[in-house]
Amino acid sequence: MAYDILVVDDEKLIVKGIKFSLEQDGMRVDTAFDGDEALSLAKNKEYSLILLDVMLPKKDGLEVCQLIREFSSVPIIMVTAKGEDMDKIMGLEYGADDYITKPFNILELKARIKAILRRSVKKVSIENVRNDKLKIRGIEMDIESRRAFVDGKETNLTAKEFDLLVLFMKNPGKVYSRDNLLNIIWGKTYPGDARAVDVHVRRLREKIELRPSEPQYIHTKWGVGYYFQ
Repeated sequence: MAYDILVVDDEKLIVKGIKFSLEQDGMRVDTAFDGDEALSLAKNKEYSLILLDVMLPKKDGLEVCQLIREFSSVPIIMVTAKGEDMDKIMGLEYGADDYITKPFNILELKARIKAILRRSVKKVSIENVRNDKLKIRGIEMDIESRRAFVDGKETNLTAKEFDLLVLFMKNPGKVYSRDNLLNIIWGKTYPGDARAVDVHVRRLREKIELRPSEPQYIHTKWGVGYYFQ
């Protein structure tokens, strides 16, 4: 299967190197050098993944990521030259699925990209669920089309938000630790930490809960983790 990748960075030599390396692996690569161009391409073409630098002219990467999330759940890897944890968490807050810090090894980058692509195309297997649908109270999940509905209204979830919610709904009442969720959803090779789980759960609550501060679906088991009720 050929993947369409959008690489966004204002450093043309970096873009050229990434494009060449990904094309060697059979991927189709489009490139953009500023935020406006990236947003335009993302609106007009369905990509398998977007590699998005934080520091961009016109619109920065965080703004572009946030705007893309208004119409697409395409996997996004943020690239930052800064090493501070806050920048990484901010990327996740704005809807990114992963991040990598410059300077990076191209082999590590390709491994991250391939891991996300494998997860994004893998069919979620739901046992004993007719027509690949899940429904609990006001939440309905269409597994085949990866669409989510809250009280009859479709809500736009990122790939990891969707996978988290499916996992929770398949196992109501089961408490998952943050490390357990990292291993299941992000994979054992994911280099991030448990804060990524907290960020995604908080974003997920904001999308499915009437009052996120008083959740009715995803609850916290203090000192342990999260569970779906």
